[in-house]
Amino acid sequence: MKRMMLYFGSFNPVHKGHTALAEYVLERGLCDEVALVVSPRSPYKETAELAPELDRFEMAEIACAASEYPDRIKPSAVEFLLPKPSYTIDTLRYLTQNFGSEMRFSILMGGDQIARLDGWKEYERVLEYPIYVYPRRGERTDRFAGRITVLDDAPLQDLSATQIRERIGRGEAVDGLLDDGVAEYIRRKGLWSPASRIAALSARIDAGTADAALYVERGRLHFRLNEWGAALNDFNRALALDTDNAEARQYVEMAREILEFRYKDLYNP
Repeated sequence: MKRMMLYFGSFNPVHKGHTALAEYVLERGLCDEVALVVSPRSPYKETAELAPELDRFEMAEIACAASEYPDRIKPSAVEFLLPKPSYTIDTLRYLTQNFGSEMRFSILMGGDQIARLDGWKEYERVLEYPIYVYPRRGERTDRFAGRITVLDDAPLQDLSATQIRERIGRGEAVDGLLDDGVAEYIRRKGLWSPASRIAALSARIDAGTADAALYVERGRLHFRLNEWGAALNDFNRALALDTDNAEARQYVEMAREILEFRYKDLYNP
């Protein structure tokens, strides 16, 4: 039977750390193939931060094809076919029922996930499958001793998709963190760019979920894009909702200084 290791994740976006771990488990002989199971929606993640599922799947395809083992590391869209939100046990049950005669499944997960595993749906059933855990800095991996295998020599993952999205949002380089093809896909689609994040925040504000934090975040993005008037409006709205918001007040002062400097003829006729 083929030994298939399931690497679940939102892959938002997939980065070199993900493929390095997939290559590692293959080189250690822990499985015959690795499937990057792209989750359409996790019950533990804010959906507003997720790129469209097909974009994340296509980026995973690009990254897998560029890996050291393109024939043995591939993305899976199986969870796109299942009810949402996606629960690991439901996916395992579906795969076992449909492919269990051909494959033996195991799971690859990070130390941050094992730390909260007992909050998962039917987690005791999940533990019936072989689970391989790679360490994450600052996360304990001593839970469920004897029921999981800790990969102490796995590549340490200091890199996170959250940090990459934040860098992209600030317009910073992500060279070396992503496969070149993935980086180009993100640029072409404008994923996680300041403009796309502004649009997402605006949708939440327009939906009536506005609070000071949302206005501050959108104001920071306008500020980075040198859209001083829009930034100033957002920070003032934040202060109207939270008069003690020190960050909004500081940005208001900076925006006013910039406007006064650039348009001094208007401010000081």
